[in-house]
Amino acid sequence: MEYDYLIVGSGLFGSVFAHEANKKGKKCLVIDKRNHIGGNVYTENIEGINVHKYGAHIFHTNNEEVWKYINNFVEFNRYTNSPVAIYKNELYNMPFNMNTFNKLWGVKTPKEAKAKIEEEKEEANITEPKNLEEQAISLVGKTIYEKLVKGYTEKQWGKKASDLPSFIIKRLPVRFIYDNNYFNDKYQGIPIGGYTKIIEKMLNGIDIKLNCNFFKHKEELEKIANKIVFTGPIDEFYNYKFGELEYRSLRFETEILNEENYQGNAVVNYTEYEVPFTRIIEHKHFEFGVGNPNKTVITREYPDKWTRGKETYYSINDDKNNKLYEKYFELSKENKNVIFGGRLGTYKYYDMDKVILEALNLAKQELN
Repeated sequence: MEYDYLIVGSGLFGSVFAHEANKKGKKCLVIDKRNHIGGNVYTENIEGINVHKYGAHIFHTNNEEVWKYINNFVEFNRYTNSPVAIYKNELYNMPFNMNTFNKLWGVKTPKEAKAKIEEEKEEANITEPKNLEEQAISLVGKTIYEKLVKGYTEKQWGKKASDLPSFIIKRLPVRFIYDNNYFNDKYQGIPIGGYTKIIEKMLNGIDIKLNCNFFKHKEELEKIANKIVFTGPIDEFYNYKFGELEYRSLRFETEILNEENYQGNAVVNYTEYEVPFTRIIEHKHFEFGVGNPNKTVITREYPDKWTRGKETYYSINDDKNNKLYEKYFELSKENKNVIFGGRLGTYKYYDMDKVILEALNLAKQELN
């Protein structure tokens, strides 16, 4: 065998594992079907601006171990995620906080805001929500739901909110303070110079092969390494033996504009259903004072129905799909030479810090 590990996918999970294995003297080959490293955290420099090619990635964590680890590779800026939402030309702060409630109802105190939400919840009188719509109204009332949740969610999932299961929204964060910081985590920021820089440093000195589709070269690739770390879709690995797992996909439209500042914020959500995209990202606002002062780069993000051949972004973790995944998971236990990891390999939504932690845990277990 030429390699100890073949790592399929150069995103965060695969790159962290490859880095740790390399430190232990293991010989690794990292392959990726795309023409670049980094998976979905890949950033491309356009007009001096680090463009998040596969949607906005904002690093946040409460885990000090993970924060210290990722800071070994790059310095982070102090970016704080404070998105705004537009509904029919009305602009609201996110997450739902006193600024939002003041704009919605003119209330100024937490007591007034709580009373307004409680009044709407009582009017709706929903004790056992049967679907996502009822669940959301039972949590925040009708006004917030209709203006800031309904359209966005229906675009995201490609279904009416009344046809979606209630478990999708377990809670909706409501803050009775004037604070637009989206995350509660202790550590937050954007890597100075972009995410690709992190992956480049992680994979320094490791063999990499791009434009390499594992399934097109499966037979030969399986022969060159003792073990495979697979970060692609687990159902595809087993040739959909038990059927397809369901996903949602995304489509991006990126534009270079001849102006300094298009929308004044990195992330602006569009919450009405009639606007086909869910948000516009203006990438220069993730990093301060970078790029061409006379240009800006924006990306419109469109949710998309997933079919084979499209990129898989979000797993649909309803009962049906979770049961199907369990079948693949049980099957994977029989193959001791393949380790499944990352969002697609484990059919689970992970934030970036959780992906890193999972990869570090795997490395400890596998390499010690």
